[in-house]
Amino acid sequence: MKTTLALLCLVLFAACGSDDGDATAIEWGSVVPAPYLPAATGPVHTDGLVTVMDTGTPEVCLGPVAESYPPQCSGPELLGWDWADHRQLFEHQGDVRWGQFALTGTWDGERLTVESAVPAASYDAAPPPSLAVPVPAVKHSTAELAEIADDVASIPGAQGSGDVRGHNVVVSVVYDDGSLQDWADTTYGDGVVLVHSMLVS
Repeated sequence: MKTTLALLCLVLFAACGSDDGDATAIEWGSVVPAPYLPAATGPVHTDGLVTVMDTGTPEVCLGPVAESYPPQCSGPELLGWDWADHRQLFEHQGDVRWGQFALTGTWDGERLTVESAVPAASYDAAPPPSLAVPVPAVKHSTAELAEIADDVASIPGAQGSGDVRGHNVVVSVVYDDGSLQDWADTTYGDGVVLVHSMLVS
């Protein structure tokens, strides 16, 4: 009997915690395993102009680009790219070549195969659509949002860490077919993390 009571007290103590006000930190992202970076079932296009960088293998830079000369960036491999098709539309220094283009192609989950490219000089940017930013049902503190912003850097295809905006965290990824947003809603609560896809179907 004494052993049973002791075990019961131990369980209750573990469940309720102590009275000193300490709280166990929430392990964001541990609720549901993050899915793999999805492939697109149809054509995709870049969300505006992107830098095509070639230091030996053409890559499409969907994340930050360092303002150096030549610029420094990296991203998914770009298949089907031939600089001869874009003469006088790119810069080069030594063996490094780069230029800005709006791309259309196919995405297999790892590589972008280019089908068409519009150079920056010919690109007519459409005004960005006005997006309704949801207000989450459960609001988090600034510290919690900062913690979530750091955590979403591990989302497959994330381009840097999240950006806290008001009550939301915005994170850009290479491509999302909706599964990454579903994961974020399940893990952090609806509307807390907004997943922005850099490749658009």
